[in-house]
Amino acid sequence: MADPVLMLDAVTKSFGTTVVTEVIKGVSLRIERGEFTALVGPSGSGKSTLLNILGLLDRPTSGRVAIVGEETTTLDDAGLTRLRGRSIGFVFQFHHLLPGLTVAENVMMPMIAERGRTSKEMHPRAVRLLERVGIAAKADARPAELSGGQQQRVAIARALALDPPLVLADEPTGNLDTKTADQIFEVLREFNRELGVAFLIVTHDPRLAARCDRTLTLVDGRIVSDVRIAAT
Repeated sequence: MADPVLMLDAVTKSFGTTVVTEVIKGVSLRIERGEFTALVGPSGSGKSTLLNILGLLDRPTSGRVAIVGEETTTLDDAGLTRLRGRSIGFVFQFHHLLPGLTVAENVMMPMIAERGRTSKEMHPRAVRLLERVGIAAKADARPAELSGGQQQRVAIARALALDPPLVLADEPTGNLDTKTADQIFEVLREFNRELGVAFLIVTHDPRLAARCDRTLTLVDGRIVSDVRIAAT
């Protein structure tokens, strides 16, 4: 069996020294290639903290995290950055596009960060990704010229610039109207089905969660429910 794209084993996360607050409490989790998973839970349940650990943006207090079979516990900050860059894409509620760059240049940023320079194949690849998300006509536009839904499409293309096996999406439809949210969801689904990219989506939208293949519920720092929808 191939390594899972993500594995957590008894992960905890605490904050504070004099007064210690344990936010994540012994979470174990395995996400396979091609899974499409929702992470839900009430505000304050630890979703953001857990997502930071999953995305290698923060280290757990204890426990193990492995990405595509690579144990992260012993990696230094530079090693974590390299692994994160090549293995994980991020889509946020707020798009975090760079206003001074064109749409295509924003999509190219992960490629430039990985290589440390630009190369002639980057722009055509960015345009191909923009075609897949239905916004290639805006390749030379600035982010301010786009609607919120269009900016989110750019953010999705950027997240997939390096063909990561895993994409973490934090409230990707949180600022969108229902119609646009459904369109963005379908874009994510297409990449999931066609390319086998695993998605973990943090959401407060029960409509979106119900359309995922698996739903994890986090309450008070613990996964209290892990429900998979049988394939039809």
